[in-house]
Amino acid sequence: MSKLNLEVAKHLIKAAEKEANEIDVSMVISVLDDGGNLVATHRMDDAWLASIDIAQNKAWTSVALKMPTSDLEELTVPNADLYGLNTTNDGRIVIFGGGFPLEKDGKVVGAVGASGGAVAQDVQVAQAAVRAFENLKVRYSKQK
Repeated sequence: MSKLNLEVAKHLIKAAEKEANEIDVSMVISVLDDGGNLVATHRMDDAWLASIDIAQNKAWTSVALKMPTSDLEELTVPNADLYGLNTTNDGRIVIFGGGFPLEKDGKVVGAVGASGGAVAQDVQVAQAAVRAFENLKVRYSKQK
């Protein structure tokens, strides 16, 4: 697996959707490559339309800053070092949980974002995709 492609994105989305179904929340799940380009977005039935942009922006934030979006929460409150960060990059920076970078061999190769529930639910669903990605890495490394 050298590139985050549509096949991988579909696998991650499937894992995230399974988690969303288990907690009974309709979500939007987005997967971006290492350049912040959209690989795939999936909107579950009845998921909020607003969640399309939010999920993509969570993934974009994670790949652009190479960190989970939840790491920005405390850094961006008033009087913190990064206060106002969310007003940069044409408002694409998301400062609450639900976006995670995807790493291979210590390098960010893409990101996933989930939106549609409470922040904790978005995090839970996005983490299901991260786990699926990590399991893919194990499977690919065993094939070498």
